[in-house]
Amino acid sequence: MDYRAEACEFLTSRRAKLSPGDVGLPDGGRRRVPGLRRSEVAALAGVSVEYYARIERGGFAGVSPSILHAIARALRLDEAERAHMFHLAEASDGASSLLRPRHRSARSWTPRPSLQWALDAITGGPAIIRNGRMDLLATNQLGRAMHSSLYERTTGGVPNFARYTFLDDDSRTFYADWHTAADVCVAILRTEAGRDPHDRQLQDLVGELSTLSDDFGRRWSSHDVRLHGAGSKLFHHCVVGDLDLAYESLELVSDPRLTLTIYAAEPASRTAEALRLLGSWTVTSVAAD
Repeated sequence: MDYRAEACEFLTSRRAKLSPGDVGLPDGGRRRVPGLRRSEVAALAGVSVEYYARIERGGFAGVSPSILHAIARALRLDEAERAHMFHLAEASDGASSLLRPRHRSARSWTPRPSLQWALDAITGGPAIIRNGRMDLLATNQLGRAMHSSLYERTTGGVPNFARYTFLDDDSRTFYADWHTAADVCVAILRTEAGRDPHDRQLQDLVGELSTLSDDFGRRWSSHDVRLHGAGSKLFHHCVVGDLDLAYESLELVSDPRLTLTIYAAEPASRTAEALRLLGSWTVTSVAAD
């Protein structure tokens, strides 16, 4: 993956999303392409046009964090976009004061017994652990039951939310708002690609999905990123029907590259009753096996 090109495309895409009015500048007449001009971004960041143009082409060598922060302010980057730009700068041989690349073990990850015990202690809602490639690595009982279709349709290996979302039509039933789920999925992969430029498995996954799914390719080219912290999602489970769940996502301190997501239903709601039925169905299914 050419990270100088990635950085260039990301900055260009953010510039194209802004109008002069968004940043308090006069319109300046008819524009050949939408968005801010390089000269306008440079002026807002307090650097020369030539200097900003070099940065936008992926030339981050020698660029200080203060300049990157100025560019982030000029482009109105949110927290996820700002972090993504810093990671791309690092991956593009950026300033030495930025974070150094992290070396990761090639071994597959399995949950520690104590971590699995902690997951199993969460009994009121589904709980899952995933990595930045969207591999589903561990669950509690309700988490596995909630994603039963994903497990059933994974033929060997680790279940992967991205493959399921873009290569399996069942996902369009499971996710009540498939388009939003697809957007979020790609944004998480984009974020991880900037954070870990040396993850060959992620590069292979992106290549596979880009080849096999036009829906993925269009979203990947938008360069959107996001931090997946909290919110709500709608699902349709094949056994208990619709699930309207709130979620909280936390990065594991002991495994910083992994995310724990816990889902919860509003007390006394229809979804709370559906989760109770899902738990009963799971116990019955295990007993039948």
